[in-house]
Amino acid sequence: MNFLLIESLQRFHYYFGDDLKVEFPTGSGDMMNLSEVACELSKRLSRIFLRDAQGRRPVYGGSEKFQTDPNFKDNILFFEYFHGDNGAGSARIIRPDGRRWWPNCCNKAATDAIL
Repeated sequence: MNFLLIESLQRFHYYFGDDLKVEFPTGSGDMMNLSEVACELSKRLSRIFLRDAQGRRPVYGGSEKFQTDPNFKDNILFFEYFHGDNGAGSARIIRPDGRRWWPNCCNKAATDAIL
């Protein structure tokens, strides 16, 4: 669903161009075009899967096995839902076939985070 939203924003930006600006995030007073919003959403989505400063992935929440065990910590799991406050995955695990949407949705954001 996230991928569809981001891709739609990019397509709408292609149609409307830089003239259409929306407030993002809501209540901030910052105006962005739809491409910038899509990029920011991609960055936020990427941060769920990338390690933070402490080496922990938000997607695994408090699951120490997936955070620290060398056999599990580098396996990225894709969950159906994510906790809205901390990004921890919940509900069922989706078959890790993120190869199709991950590069399109998060390539730039992931590259920025790694560099």
